[in-house]
Amino acid sequence: MTIYRNFINGEWAESASSKTAQNINPANTDDVLGTIKQATREEARRAVESAAEAFRMWRTTPAPQRGRIIARAARLMEENKEELAQLLTREEGKTISESRGELQRSINVAEFCAGESRRMNGETIQSELPANFAYTIKQPLGVVACVTPWNFPVAIPVWKIAPALVAGNTVVFKPASLTPATATRIVELFEEAGIPRGVLNLIIGSGSEAGDEIINHPAVKAVSFTGSNQIGIRLYEEVSRRGAKVQCEMGGKNPVVVLEDADMDLAVESTVQGGFGSTGQRCTATSRAIVVNEVADRFVERLVERANNLRIGAGSDPQVEIGPSVDENQFKTVLEYIDIGREDGARLLCGGERASGDGLDKGYFVKPTVFDFVTPDMRIAREEIFGPVLSVLRVKDFDEALQVANDSEYGLSSSIFSSDATRIFRFVDEIETGMTHINSPTTGGEAHIPFGGIKATGIGDREQGSTALDFYTDLKVVYVDYTGRKREGNLY
Repeated sequence: MTIYRNFINGEWAESASSKTAQNINPANTDDVLGTIKQATREEARRAVESAAEAFRMWRTTPAPQRGRIIARAARLMEENKEELAQLLTREEGKTISESRGELQRSINVAEFCAGESRRMNGETIQSELPANFAYTIKQPLGVVACVTPWNFPVAIPVWKIAPALVAGNTVVFKPASLTPATATRIVELFEEAGIPRGVLNLIIGSGSEAGDEIINHPAVKAVSFTGSNQIGIRLYEEVSRRGAKVQCEMGGKNPVVVLEDADMDLAVESTVQGGFGSTGQRCTATSRAIVVNEVADRFVERLVERANNLRIGAGSDPQVEIGPSVDENQFKTVLEYIDIGREDGARLLCGGERASGDGLDKGYFVKPTVFDFVTPDMRIAREEIFGPVLSVLRVKDFDEALQVANDSEYGLSSSIFSSDATRIFRFVDEIETGMTHINSPTTGGEAHIPFGGIKATGIGDREQGSTALDFYTDLKVVYVDYTGRKREGNLY
């Protein structure tokens, strides 16, 4: 039985903790991948101290040299892509095609960040004074804590760790306790790529103990977090209070708007993909379909037919389209929300229960679920479920659709299906989300394009793309006076 170890100062070491948990395949609870020993506060503290010590050397390493290590890590991920994808599917439950896609996204991100090591540019600025040269440079922060969730346990760590390292920071990586195997494998590949001792550290432990120790350590100058709003807001309050930088990417309640001139086949297929792909366990998942009355009956009929025909099962089967919830707690949460939808008066059209039979009885499978005649005040229309549950809200026209779409505390992603350029560009201008898609699902993104949301979804700089290094650097302004003498007058 595998016992997952921490990685501190370049050494793999089993935790001294007596607190353990099992890493279980959510598609088959008889399949135990290994044992997690929850790291202690002392171990977390040593990881931060190791990173702080390594920072003095790493920050002086030329950025292109740092980038070469990240590029080697990307090549190693490419070489081990199938092995990692199979491990990801077994540990987290997503389908093998989704796991392969996540690995490719991770490789793309690492490659992009490696290239950014040669573009850590500042700017020269014309001074209002004669014989004065002004310019800016980007400098690393110090120790960065990367706290990541279980739903994208390869891609999200990579898109935090890679830019942090390229920028010259050292990292303490604390993954979700549900996905220690993929976290361990990522760090092994960075180690193989040549990352120096102490520059990247891994702590596998609970948020309440190891995580708390890391984010509140005075040597940690920044925390990048992806996860729930409840935890993210509390983390932001704690970390910002001591003056450290915070980046939080949190929940979503993403709408797709379907107008009367939409390509119906495309709208239905995209909504199914966005709502039920990854078992609905992604922050960009489609959870609200806002449909004008004129086409609502037709849209709902096709949607339900497609949902009922989705193939459910273990993600290792390439024919499967929807896998299990990640664990028993998430499985129960999804079923509880389905009960809430019924109690609130929404019309259940399909799903709404555990999927069983055909080898499903030992996994956390929920049937793809569609509710119709959902109103904006219902909890299933307002709260993030993180499961294969889609709410259909009927509206009279585009203006009401836009109002309903914006009636949410979240603001991550959205999409609209229409062929009317006027309404499409009004939607782009007025929708309150950080990302929006035209005639495509709410999910998806590219490695070289910024990612993130507004409102209750996001705090701090955007991740990935041209903005990837912004959070992980400080901007320093330099004034060079080459007059060689004292200036006269008011210098402000």
